[in-house]
Formats: sequence, structure tokens, C-alpha cells
Amino acid sequence: MHQQELLKGNTTTLLLALLELEPMYGYQIVKEMNRRSSGYFAFKEGTLYPALHRLEQDSLVEGQWQDTPSGVRRRYYSITAKGCRILVERLKEWHRFTRAMNAVMPSDLP
Repeated sequence: MHQQELLKGNTTTLLLALLELEPMYGYQIVKEMNRRSSGYFAFKEGTLYPALHRLEQDSLVEGQWQDTPSGVRRRYYSITAKGCRILVERLKEWHRFTRAMNAVMPSDLP
């Protein structure tokens, strides 16, 4: 399975998990995702912003414009209570899924 296919199905969970830590702006999300995944998840604007807008429409995150000390306006995204509930559900399902996959897959790679 291609990396992009795996990412597509898990973008919401990944974004909610990051935003549960603290509110972040777009570029910060990209950098943090890259850092935490050691470069495995490399979000691009074409993936990130449509996903954030979708999460906002679904009331899972909310965006708020803030001025920085340097005068730059950034849109910070934070997880909502509904987003937290959805994240818990998705993480439970993810753990069930990975346990089942690991039970079927061979433990050593060829």
C-alpha cells in the first residue's frame, strides 16, 4: 500500500492528535508532523488546508486569527470538545486495528 493511501485515511486522526497538544498554525502543523514522524508524514498545503477546513466545517477544530509580535497574522487551529470525543473514538479503533494487523502479520520482515 502506498504511503499517500495510508495518510489519506488517517489525516483527520493525525491532525486531531497534534491539535490536542496545543493550538497550532498551518506551517507549525507541517513542521511538527514532519518532526514527530521523522519525515514519514510530509503534509503539503494541498493536503493540509482542505483537511483543516473540512475539520472546521465538521466542528472538530476551530480556527482563530491572531497577530504575532512581528505583525504577521496567523490562523491558529484548536481542537473542540467534539473533536476530542472523535479523537478518542478514532484512537480506540486504531488500537483495535493495529492489534489485529499485528496478530496476522509475520513478526519478522524478509
